[in-house]
Amino acid sequence: MATDYDAPRKSEEEADSIEALKERGPAKGASGLDSEDADNPSFDLGGSDLSDVELDVVVLPQQDDEFTCVNCFLVRHRSQMDHQTDLGPICAECAV
Repeated sequence: MATDYDAPRKSEEEADSIEALKERGPAKGASGLDSEDADNPSFDLGGSDLSDVELDVVVLPQQDDEFTCVNCFLVRHRSQMDHQTDLGPICAECAV
């Protein structure tokens, strides 16, 4: 949920008390997270059961025109290399 930091803040009198919040009851969807791991909520994929689907990913080795930045460890094209250090190449983004 986005927070508007420019909006005026509620005073102590306008803020809801703990008792008033308890009287309202639990928020929608809160009971679903109570039964599951809060750090790993489940997602609804629109009725599609993808549990038996295997993903095939082809990993290519580093090409001759690529390098790995020693600062961010991303594989970049040679055109994105800024300079070479004793440790290895640095990309243009990390050099800024």
